[in-house]
Amino acid sequence: MRGVVLASLLVACGGGGQSLPNGGAAGAGGEPSVGQVGDGGAGTNDDPEPQLSQADLTLLRGLSPDDLPPPPADPSSAWSDAADAATFGQRLFFDARFSGELLDGDNDGSPNALGSRGDVGKVSCAGCHLPDHGFSDARTIRKQISLAAGWGLRRAPSLLDVGQSRLLMWDGRRDSLFSQVFGVLESEVEMNSSRLYAAERVFENHRSAYEAIFGALPPLDDVARFPALSAAQTGCRALDNDNKCIGHGRGSPGDAAEFDGMALADQDAVTRVWVNVGKAIGAYERRLTCGKAPFDAWMQGDRDALSRAAQRGAGLFVGKAGCVTCHAGPYLSDEKFHNVGLQPRVVATVFIDANDPGASVGITRAQVDPLNVIGKYSDGDDGRLPVKLDDTYTGAFRTPRLRCVAERPSFMHTGQFAKLDDVIDFFDRGGDSFGFPGTSELSPLELTPRERADLVAFLQTLSGAGPAAALLAPP
Repeated sequence: MRGVVLASLLVACGGGGQSLPNGGAAGAGGEPSVGQVGDGGAGTNDDPEPQLSQADLTLLRGLSPDDLPPPPADPSSAWSDAADAATFGQRLFFDARFSGELLDGDNDGSPNALGSRGDVGKVSCAGCHLPDHGFSDARTIRKQISLAAGWGLRRAPSLLDVGQSRLLMWDGRRDSLFSQVFGVLESEVEMNSSRLYAAERVFENHRSAYEAIFGALPPLDDVARFPALSAAQTGCRALDNDNKCIGHGRGSPGDAAEFDGMALADQDAVTRVWVNVGKAIGAYERRLTCGKAPFDAWMQGDRDALSRAAQRGAGLFVGKAGCVTCHAGPYLSDEKFHNVGLQPRVVATVFIDANDPGASVGITRAQVDPLNVIGKYSDGDDGRLPVKLDDTYTGAFRTPRLRCVAERPSFMHTGQFAKLDDVIDFFDRGGDSFGFPGTSELSPLELTPRERADLVAFLQTLSGAGPAAALLAPP
């Protein structure tokens, strides 16, 4: 097969374009008007008329329905579409009081950091998913990977339209929005905190709102049952040279301290508090969407919505470049995992995500996670978690959604490309020939310079208005 996927951040590959029947416009009345832009002038050698076949247009219609579908029902959370839970989750999304100590010395108090080393209570979800930047990280220096308590090695993905996904994270290691918040909370390089400390903060700061939705909290002020932790005590105290915790974070399972010393029923009660926090935050995140874009307006007959270059790029996307092989559906993602043969480069001056096994390890972890959708904390299971994995998952990463892609600060799971042009060039050459685990699915596309530029022009037409202003700040 001539071309395949863009799974780690942008285009895929393979196919072939044809001319539009009769050489004319694709029409009014809800159809894209091919080759007719604002001035209505004929194409030139520098800006030729687009030529899209009826087959191309059929594929493009699959990317742009009249109405973008809402997130599918999520049986893992009974509160996934509850308005009161979403409002509560929005408040929690911006609350940094759940976080522990900033550990890395690069936390220098500058605008690129969330505070200074040793500070506590500085990291919220919004710290690395900035609402004014498409819920991506445009704060950290170089805008590649994120600095919170420490440095992560993968780029923080945009949260726009995250409700469309069943398996989350670049490697699928979380299978629900409610379980995803545990990784953030208890990572030594993200919030550097613990479920015990966070549950106590819910009791202290959000008790009435929580209980109005989820029922009574356990008596988390009973220190005989629930040992009190401070922000300076929770989580990890120091990182090693690989940015891993030296020892074990306090307040989480396996700490051989406060959490492990509680009765099993109380451990479960603490975990359930943060599960419910995750279900509230998930209900909020399901409301975050890129929205309809100029591409959709063109597909519905607005002749001025797309330039000729963008129209040619649309044809390439579903034709010669074959991006639609993986970037399919209204949100331009097959929601699967692909190996695109990316050799990681150094990002943020000194970091490199070398030999990352991707989904082969990530999904394996999700399969045995007690917080997964088949476990006792889930409200239902829709079969989203794969039972068996084959070799194609090695070095594979999830296909990102492409709506609002042009607004992202960097690209690929490593964040190593700064521009869409770099991504197109990468896929055009068929990826890298070595330096990654597994087997790449890519082969060269042999695009011309104009075709590469046209694809970028098309991708730039996928940006919508974004979420409502009321969703961009605490309620």
